[in-house]
Amino acid sequence: MSRVCQITGKKTASGHKYARRGVPKAKGGVGLRTTGKTKRQFKVNLQWKTIWVPELDRKVRVRLSTRALRTITKNGAYATLVKAGLVKPATRKKQSVAG
Repeated sequence: MSRVCQITGKKTASGHKYARRGVPKAKGGVGLRTTGKTKRQFKVNLQWKTIWVPELDRKVRVRLSTRALRTITKNGAYATLVKAGLVKPATRKKQSVAG
């Protein structure tokens, strides 16, 4: 399973870890010098969550980042899940014309 948030699409990013030595200029030194650089990965903080959606009257299980949890709290579960394409928007039923 890939480490991708189903709401925001966030995924693992790559970068570098820098090794430094020396005394910072703010402390009276000549400054920090980079002595090494190694590749690393920045992992997304993903959680499996079961979210109750009142509009659908059911629970939806999603794998999302903690950032997406804040989005759900702000915008609501149903609106966020529809925007992400995880649930279909509710359609109105056509009323029959009597008569």
